Amino acid sequence: MTTVLEQPTNTTNEPAWLSARRDSGKAQFEILPAPTARDERWRFASVGRLSIDGFAPAAAPTADTLTELVERSNLVSDRAGQLVFADDAQAQFEGISEKLAAQGVIYLPVLDAIAQHPELMEKYFLQESTELGSEKYFGLHAELVKAGSILFVPKGVEIEKPFVNYYWTSGKMAAVFPHTLIIAEANSNASVVDIFFSETAANQALNVSVSNIHAASGAKVFRKVVQDWNQKTVSFQLDTTVAERDTLVNNVAVNIGAERARFENQTRIEGPGADVKMYSLTVAENSQEFDQRTFQTHNAGNAVSDLLYKNALLDNARTIFSGLIKVAEGAQQTDAYQTNRNLLLDPTAEANALPGLEILANDVKCSHGATTGNVDSEELFYMMQRGITKRDAMKLMVFGFFEEVIEKVGSDELADNLRELIRNKFESKIH
Repeated sequence: MTTVLEQPTNTTNEPAWLSARRDSGKAQFEILPAPTARDERWRFASVGRLSIDGFAPAAAPTADTLTELVERSNLVSDRAGQLVFADDAQAQFEGISEKLAAQGVIYLPVLDAIAQHPELMEKYFLQESTELGSEKYFGLHAELVKAGSILFVPKGVEIEKPFVNYYWTSGKMAAVFPHTLIIAEANSNASVVDIFFSETAANQALNVSVSNIHAASGAKVFRKVVQDWNQKTVSFQLDTTVAERDTLVNNVAVNIGAERARFENQTRIEGPGADVKMYSLTVAENSQEFDQRTFQTHNAGNAVSDLLYKNALLDNARTIFSGLIKVAEGAQQTDAYQTNRNLLLDPTAEANALPGLEILANDVKCSHGATTGNVDSEELFYMMQRGITKRDAMKLMVFGFFEEVIEKVGSDELADNLRELIRNKFESKIH
């Protein structure tokens, strides 16, 4: 079968530093072995079913398809800017206001940013890889990435409205490589929403996406992710955050789609006073598998990281959560928390949890925990005794379980749209 590497992206006229990073990525992909069950970083994962053979970068969709997908890119109406990609082809670019441009804000497609701001991109682009098991696939991303956005917010600039990026798949066996780069200078404030959708329920696709957040001293960054690929998609989502002194970084992710989805989320705290929150909600049904790997590294003391991942599973779905908190020697008075909660709605569903701690300092508050349980039968019986059908009672319980995460998105419009996406998925399943 044809592999993605036989159809490389067009790198004509790219700067030498980027060509070198692409070549290094290609070599990394070719040299590193495919994951195996013997690798602790892939423990419990169905690696035998994780194949990328046959996928290749697709041709740009037709103009009519691009227009339709732009019209369907409507989860967030009040925004500072918007980009829409379909099969890595740019479908829409809604640029920033003159006021933001005058303040030095940069919001551009990745390729435009490389051409217009090469020094900035050389410093940050493709510089943060993963350490959690998907280094091989990061190499593939580095070689083939051409779609994505960069947001640069200068020192002291505060932007109230979010920047919204849509990444669609459309073609048959299409491979996409979205990239989101957020650079927030000291005491700035910005938010980004990344949304991943499939045009139909039938188009098979491969996603290898990367996001990097660089939050300088006192910066506030809020990133929200909505992943609703169809169930014929294989997805790798490789995210990193670097938080300096007194930063506030919030990450909220809602994961609904894909046949196999691998999430790697690395947070590195480099300055005291930093506060990083990571929230995730996952809905798994049929034979979906969601593989979640996290790494919270505290290299500086007097800082906070707090992770909460919630999963609801139906049918024969599987989830894996493997998280590690590492506190470096000397990072005293660290507060770090990690919680994974799983709700099983069918006896055939399976949730695996592997939380862990590596503490090299002696004055810290660190905890981790994981819980897995079924729907509370007594609570279900109580609601049914009051005239609520079993179907509606289970829906209420599931949404109650999720609400703790949904309310974190900070937007009534987006929260309502997320509830609708989840409701659509559960509508035909809860019975």
